Amino acid sequence: MYYSRKRLMADLPEEMTAIWSCTNEECNGWMRDNFVFSIQPVCGQCRALMEKSEKMLPVVTNTSPNQVKR
Repeated sequence: MYYSRKRLMADLPEEMTAIWSCTNEECNGWMRDNFVFSIQPVCGQCRALMEKSEKMLPVVTNTSPNQVKR
């Protein structure tokens, strides 16, 4: 059987999600706020500081028991 990933993405509900965006203009790194383990994260790609913003993304729930921001 064949399942198209594009078809599945269209069915996922989206909402405005809090994210952290890289402040380096040459980098397009970002991460969801509920997957960050520190109060002020750094970019995993270029190690620059990140700033808080929002982005329309599919809904994802973080069920990790280790989700404590330090």
